[in-house]
Amino acid sequence: MTSLLDGVVIASSVTFFKGWDLWGNYTTIDLIAATTNALNGALLARRPDHYKNFTIIGILLMALLGGLGGGISRDVLLGDVPSALTNPAYITLCLAAGVVGYLIAYGAGQLFREGLFQFMTSFSLPWYAIVGAQKAIGQGVPVLGAILIAIIGPTAGRWLIDVSCGVTPKQFIRGEWFVSIAALTGAVWIVATWAGAGTWLAAAIAFAIGFTVRVIALYRAWEEPLATEPKGVYQHSDGRPHLGRKLSHKSQRELRDLGLVVDDVGQVAEAGGGASLSSQGGIR
Repeated sequence: MTSLLDGVVIASSVTFFKGWDLWGNYTTIDLIAATTNALNGALLARRPDHYKNFTIIGILLMALLGGLGGGISRDVLLGDVPSALTNPAYITLCLAAGVVGYLIAYGAGQLFREGLFQFMTSFSLPWYAIVGAQKAIGQGVPVLGAILIAIIGPTAGRWLIDVSCGVTPKQFIRGEWFVSIAALTGAVWIVATWAGAGTWLAAAIAFAIGFTVRVIALYRAWEEPLATEPKGVYQHSDGRPHLGRKLSHKSQRELRDLGLVVDDVGQVAEAGGGASLSSQGGIR
């Protein structure tokens, strides 16, 4: 039986303010990626096709799933204690991003997410992939396994959000080369490292290629090819609007695809439903 003295000793060993690290090896990159994905998770939770009557706590949890899900999955697969559990900066920044995502006006937040924020997430995806490949290779994981880890890091958080919302995960449906770019970035980092490039040079090369390809894919609306559909089945949309139209708020089709339409009195209504929501600043 644990004595009172033992309890005091255990309590004294608990550290509440230690472990903070913002500048360690790849830590800054990992934190930026986690925070970006957390904001994305909160905004996704408020999108009509994902929203399921979430509470405020539910939205914050979605932010944590988006921001920490990929990194925790990566670290657990590699047999490490997840960085998000040992460095309080991860949870703190992701919760802060979740609050920001919650406070952003509903309509304006969705336009932000589908426009400028899509450009911003192009920054986090390749960095997450690089960190995954670097950690995997550092632990002696074979190349194919390392590339798989490079994919899991940037995409697992989105998978957890989509499944929690009852939506088909983004990894499996038509999109702007989401999984493929993560795999490409990880593979480029591995090749550059084998070729003798230093840690940061290899990271810079891999990031430049992954980021450039993703941004071009967004701007040109390039999409992964669809599989042959069963006869008589046609469920996908006719392509995605170019990012340039999203950034300029000119893509009304994107609003319809999100489940948002704008009426003459500045109300935002969910497509297919009867409920209306205030535009909170309007959608243009």
